[in-house]
Amino acid sequence: MIEMDETDFESLVAEELDQLPHEMTAGLDNVIFVVEDRPEDGSLDLFGLYDGLALTERDRYGLGELPDRIIVYREPHLDACDDVDQLRDEVHTTLVHEIAHFYGIDDARLHELGWA
Repeated sequence: MIEMDETDFESLVAEELDQLPHEMTAGLDNVIFVVEDRPEDGSLDLFGLYDGLALTERDRYGLGELPDRIIVYREPHLDACDDVDQLRDEVHTTLVHEIAHFYGIDDARLHELGWA
């Protein structure tokens, strides 16, 4: 487990988001990224969550829609990692995983690809 305050963790998440390929992030329309301490149930086993309607499930989506959210949970990441390099890798994996859900890729396919 490592220690990192909210501000430094948010900065790390932003840095990792900036490192993702443009092809992956260019299509993120009406999506916000949020850092929260823990999931609502208080568990430490969920690193992130996509809260929205995947592109593959949208038939009409337009003005006035609330943004989809990709939530990255700080405390589960810190609990699972031993150093900052491992934390960066885990945050990167979480971002890719949750962005994939936005594009309609399910957990089974992500597992096949090594991102689950």
